[in-house]
Amino acid sequence: MVVRYIFLLVFVTSTLSCIQKSENDIVRINNRQVLVNEVPYVIKGICYNPVPIGTGKRDFGRLDEDLDLMKKAGINTIRVYAPIEEKWVLDKIDAAGLKVIIGFGYNQAGYYDILSGSFINYVNKFKQHNAILFWELGNEYNYHPEWFNGEISNWYQALNLAACMIHENDAAHPVSTAHGELPDSLALAQCPDIDVWGMNVYRWDVPAPIFEEWQAISQKPMYLSEAGADSYMTIAKDGYEQGPNQQAQADATRQILEDVMMHSNICSGVTLFAFNDEWWKAGDNNSLDPGGFAPESSGVPYDGTANEEYWGIVDINRQPKAAYHVVAEMYVSIDN
Repeated sequence: MVVRYIFLLVFVTSTLSCIQKSENDIVRINNRQVLVNEVPYVIKGICYNPVPIGTGKRDFGRLDEDLDLMKKAGINTIRVYAPIEEKWVLDKIDAAGLKVIIGFGYNQAGYYDILSGSFINYVNKFKQHNAILFWELGNEYNYHPEWFNGEISNWYQALNLAACMIHENDAAHPVSTAHGELPDSLALAQCPDIDVWGMNVYRWDVPAPIFEEWQAISQKPMYLSEAGADSYMTIAKDGYEQGPNQQAQADATRQILEDVMMHSNICSGVTLFAFNDEWWKAGDNNSLDPGGFAPESSGVPYDGTANEEYWGIVDINRQPKAAYHVVAEMYVSIDN
């Protein structure tokens, strides 16, 4: 009887231990570094917007396959441009050992956006989820003063206010923004509550100068929220043939990642643009089309043109391109 009681006690205790939720990772900022559980966190990331053929809407139906490819490539961080409302998606990202940077738009018709203030509802709903690395407000809005009555300072005021709201509601996660290129003195002066500055940087295959430029104007952490190249050459140039060209993308990706790795004392990493090709961006949603438009895109290697549907390191069917293998080689070599 005593033995049965002891066995029962051990069984119940073990069961409770198994179902008891473990402590969440602790994310914080220390000088120029992002720390997770007090260890410097290198963002080995990818921008992720899985839109299937024939639609313009994000769909996570291939998430398991995508996460498997990401893990094999050494990716540890996913950056998304809009909140992930499906908890099961966040659960799978966390179970795979990855973190996610959740982006909020300014005017999304009240869907967790900054203009309506509804973004804070999402923060409060998911701030205890272990998948969250940090929150990100806006995506290169500094290129669009026309969205803010012609005054970009209106955006910076809204941006800093939103950052303050997050800090008041969630002390456990930093706040970032994805700024187009290096922020100027106005951006820095009006946004003191941004913890991490993400920068979308397209300087051919040489982003290195931006790291010293940032070091000269700020002590805060930064990362490249976008960088990379597409796999299409609009013109023949620098030895790369016109048309679909995976080698051009792979070579540019290697050079960019080498620059990031060489400046790890300043740059906390990169979320390469992008994971999969997106056929909805130019022309027919059912076909892979050259073309598309991106502001300030003349620095895209090696033709100076952003062919928006060709940016994936895997194609729309999840077949790895040459750039995927470069990412895997270089990300796996980085300790984290």
